[in-house]
Amino acid sequence: MPENPVWFITGCSTGLGRALAEAVLENPSMRAVVTARDPARITDLAEAHGERALALPLDVTDHAQVVDAVERAEAAFGRIDVLVGNAGYGYLAAVEEGEDEEIRKLFDTNVFGLADVTRAVLPGMRARRSGHIVTVSSLGGLAAFGATGYYHATKFAVEGLSESLAAEVAPLGIKVTIVEPAAFRTNWSGPSMRQPAVHIDDYAGTAGARREATLATYGRQPGDPARAAEAILTAVGSDEPPLRLLLGRAAYDIATARLDTLRATFDTWRETTLAADFPEGTL
Repeated sequence: MPENPVWFITGCSTGLGRALAEAVLENPSMRAVVTARDPARITDLAEAHGERALALPLDVTDHAQVVDAVERAEAAFGRIDVLVGNAGYGYLAAVEEGEDEEIRKLFDTNVFGLADVTRAVLPGMRARRSGHIVTVSSLGGLAAFGATGYYHATKFAVEGLSESLAAEVAPLGIKVTIVEPAAFRTNWSGPSMRQPAVHIDDYAGTAGARREATLATYGRQPGDPARAAEAILTAVGSDEPPLRLLLGRAAYDIATARLDTLRATFDTWRETTLAADFPEGTL
């Protein structure tokens, strides 16, 4: 990472985005462009750090605003060294309960908005042959549960997009890290969470039960956003940053159990899997 790196962080009004912006700006050698749909919620960050911080309005679903924010950031600081695609939210609904308009809004923010900001920042990074793109996914990008199918779908998309991006930009000196938090003490399971207007009784014991359990965690989640921010700073500052960074004990435990389950299933069905090829010697 260059001296006095410039960070560009989306979704800084609350939660992990704000914690990360605070952690970056606590380091006097770093600068940050902090963004939010409502800039009034982040002006204090900029005012507290003078010329090292720039607060900008940014709704990642507004292409014109994305382009403007990146241009203003580069005009103010000359470059963007680290992009953190953090803006996003959750949606609690059984698959059948999903509402088309809400599903599309979810994808617009969590997937298409992230992709749009990434595309806007990449030309500068390519020109300099350096940079680091941090995409905030979720443990829900590796394992799926009832009631959050559409949220998982967005995060699985982010995982695939980011892994492909990593392969494409590595020869250009650009790094990619996918951050996969478990439950952290943010607004994700509280004020930021959206739900459908209608809940179907037949799913009360599956999606309904998990919906209630998820909402009940608000304010009691085990993950500390400030510690998560420090973990991201450590990863970005390392000589060999990981492609994937799990955050929280639950993320580690569930992700590794998921790997074990996948391996067991693949091994059980190995012969059927291999039999799907043309027989050896017939090609």
